[in-house]
Amino acid sequence: MPLPARKERLVVVSNRLPFILAKGEDGEWRITPGAGGLVTALLPVLRDRGGVWIGWPGAHANVEEVRHAFTSSEAGYTLVPVVLTPEEVHKFYQGFSNEIIWPLFHDLQSHCNFDPSYWRVYQEVNRKFARAVLDESQPGDFIWVHDYQLINVAAELRGRGVSSRIGFFLHTPFPSLDIYLKLPWRFQLLRALLEYDVIGFQTLRDRRNFIQCVRALVKDAGIHGKGQVMLARMNGREVRLGVFPISIDYDAYAREAGSPAIAEKGAQLRQLLPNRQLILGVDRLDYTKAIPDRLEAFGAALARYPELHQRVTLIQVVVPSREDIPRYHELRTRIEQIVGRINGRFTQPGGWVPIHYVFQNLSRKELIAYYRAAQIALVTPLKDGMNLVAKEYCACSTDEDSVLILSEFAGAAAQLQHWALLVNPYDIEGTAEAIVAAFRMPLDERRWRMRRMRRSIRTYDVFWWVDAFLRAAIEKDLSAFPLMEDYLPRANHEVGLR
Repeated sequence: MPLPARKERLVVVSNRLPFILAKGEDGEWRITPGAGGLVTALLPVLRDRGGVWIGWPGAHANVEEVRHAFTSSEAGYTLVPVVLTPEEVHKFYQGFSNEIIWPLFHDLQSHCNFDPSYWRVYQEVNRKFARAVLDESQPGDFIWVHDYQLINVAAELRGRGVSSRIGFFLHTPFPSLDIYLKLPWRFQLLRALLEYDVIGFQTLRDRRNFIQCVRALVKDAGIHGKGQVMLARMNGREVRLGVFPISIDYDAYAREAGSPAIAEKGAQLRQLLPNRQLILGVDRLDYTKAIPDRLEAFGAALARYPELHQRVTLIQVVVPSREDIPRYHELRTRIEQIVGRINGRFTQPGGWVPIHYVFQNLSRKELIAYYRAAQIALVTPLKDGMNLVAKEYCACSTDEDSVLILSEFAGAAAQLQHWALLVNPYDIEGTAEAIVAAFRMPLDERRWRMRRMRRSIRTYDVFWWVDAFLRAAIEKDLSAFPLMEDYLPRANHEVGLR
């Protein structure tokens, strides 16, 4: 899907910069690469196109120090830091973003803390980001704002007379009307979203939920069209509503996974745990990832099917995240208790330990080696906007002898539903059955399923995602956006062999 000849400069705005600022032992600031789905997806694109990336650097420092550190970097594009005070980090990021929007948009409203001061600081920080955009952007730029932390940026820019095209991509799910109504600031946020020219969602379900909320809460809005891009019209304005599932740089992952160095690391992992199938879980420490439920399902599979004993090992990698928040500290403790209980029950003399628990950040090479070594991947969040781990695993399965067990509530399920084994992560016994089905799956069926998932991910890669989003913002003829062939509404399914 090639872009039109017209190529606008790109201004990316996100909560975090793709590089993290931290002080070394010598007192000098150091810049290290960031992590996460957005960074993984956008860095190769911005390096290719050039432009500006605006975001928080992840450190408390004065403006001059931060600007000097990023001015001297060689990222290949301009990095513009937005410095936040400790109070802003607490009330905007930890507060409104992660104690209100994050749980609400993941259908976990019981986790929300609707503190009114969070909303006030959220508005102030969005205003600060908007001022940074005003300072760095030029007429004709395409301004691309990312994710739930910065919903108000377009409204702030419009209030200052900015007429440039402004797009917004929501990386999380969008909740259904009955859940969205719980938000005290539901009208303000919805109207702020409608100040963008194009809004991108991960799935058809997310866009459908958004349209339901608009129809119920914005009386002067009309929704028109069908297909991958629809229109919302109100007060003489037109907002394009598109479905653009985010993806990965497939070729880069597949190429690195196929390299001799990674192949050797993967082989070493299998040699360390011989004569068994390796099952892999890789997750950030977060309650939406359902790590305790997954561990319980694995334990249930071991209890019900003795044939798995000494023939499978689960490697559960947990990436540290938000450990200073009590709820996340409690989650880590719970995970470690479950691991200890299952290992205590099933570990056998001779060296077989059912679960190998890894709590640390992995380098990219280490992660790809794990992907390459594992015959089964467990990607079972309670809810996810997309989940790029599922796609990375498939891209790295160069031998195509692997099985993906995937939550039906992950955005990736809409694209990979026909070939992954879909599970309800709340269903412990159902997930256990899927683990056994994956373990028993014949090689020819594994290859049939994995080959088709890899082909779909290769076709709809990160570059397709960026091109599709920018086309939706630029092109006049929206008939150029038929639904993705592999991205159809999810039908009823049964977990297991088909």
